Amino acid sequence: MLRIVVFLLLAFQLQSVPSGKNIPRVHIVEIKGMQLVPKVLTVKQGDTVIWINKDLVTHNVTEKSGSWASPPILRNKQWKRKMLSTTDYFCSLHPVMKGRIQVTR
Repeated sequence: MLRIVVFLLLAFQLQSVPSGKNIPRVHIVEIKGMQLVPKVLTVKQGDTVIWINKDLVTHNVTEKSGSWASPPILRNKQWKRKMLSTTDYFCSLHPVMKGRIQVTR
């Protein structure tokens, strides 16, 4: 009897798990060698991007039009943002460092 109950509980849980294509994912952009790696990243709407500073100096990420910006990201620290639309961004401390997050539906 216990086996039947466990089986039914597991079967119900499996039915309630959303399909894999609808689950938001997490993506990484590394800041290293005064570059954003990858420079262009394609994600799905609602995915999260984490910027990790692996460089020797402090950086930030700033949306091109200024609609959002991270605080300073110190060495070995990170900052994350849920992405809803395609955006170009840069490091306002080092403006030659530019990247793009391409958001698809």
